[in-house]
Amino acid sequence: MISLGIESTAWNFSVGVVDEDGVIALAGDAYRPKEGGIHPREAAQHHAEVAGKVLRKVFEKVSPEDLDVICFSQGPGMGPCLRIGATVARAIALKLKKPLVGVNHCLAHVEIGRWMTGARDPVALYVSGGNSQVIARKGNRYRVFGETLDIGIGNALDKFARHLTLPHPGGPRVEELARNGKRYIEMPYVVKGMDFSFSGLVTYAMNLVDRGERREDVAFSLQETAFAMLVEVTERAMAYLEKDECLLVGGVGANSRLQEMLRIMCEDRNAEFHAPPREYMGDNGAMIAYTGLLMHRHGMDVDVEESHINPDFRIEEVEVRW
Repeated sequence: MISLGIESTAWNFSVGVVDEDGVIALAGDAYRPKEGGIHPREAAQHHAEVAGKVLRKVFEKVSPEDLDVICFSQGPGMGPCLRIGATVARAIALKLKKPLVGVNHCLAHVEIGRWMTGARDPVALYVSGGNSQVIARKGNRYRVFGETLDIGIGNALDKFARHLTLPHPGGPRVEELARNGKRYIEMPYVVKGMDFSFSGLVTYAMNLVDRGERREDVAFSLQETAFAMLVEVTERAMAYLEKDECLLVGGVGANSRLQEMLRIMCEDRNAEFHAPPREYMGDNGAMIAYTGLLMHRHGMDVDVEESHINPDFRIEEVEVRW
């Protein structure tokens, strides 16, 4: 069975095609703001302009007639961006007379992580621009056991990078700066119960730069503090749930220092650490195609008339039948 997935929740328009054995095709085109962060309507305009080009790249590797199911990111995400992906998916499904599946974006990150790494029943740390959550399966649903109280860790790093006039996306630039940090500067460490907060932390970091602290040292300290918060909550979830696997997913998961800190924590607990290949860490169409394939095989298709987007779609809302 062959599944096509469209991902368009934020800055990347990506199309992937998978079957049960692996990824057949993956193509995408990312919106790059001229300045500042992601503007939802500008990103949506970008997605509308590149959709045809991206689809043609995919169809060079697989014939549209060979597709069995069409899937799209239903949410969470930016409304204007989600609408473009959903509209393209509906058009393809209607044209080819194929079933349609709306996929939760967060669930797709977790499922492709499990698929790529072989993780069985992990505690997942999902870290991206808009989301920072500690997720695990309990019963027939994934539950969020801890999450950010304000902005996602990716947005926090982007905000700090913009303050340094570094281009979007800021995370990789901050990571590069942090590698040259030589001194740790104490920063606000905000973990409340099982939740964490980054807004005050990033403001504190920006003020340090304004006061003349070496930007490499501030970037290093920001990463160390924020990642320690994430690792602490992930470890506590693993202890509470008595799970011995940790899965790192989401675009910020490509950060080598975050991977190192989680790996050390897992080694101390005699637990397994899993992280999918870098190309499947960020938003991509393959994760939508794969999760949609699972959903289609378990009777979770959606009628076109009811295929509404949901910008606030929570992972707990999805029944996991597999």
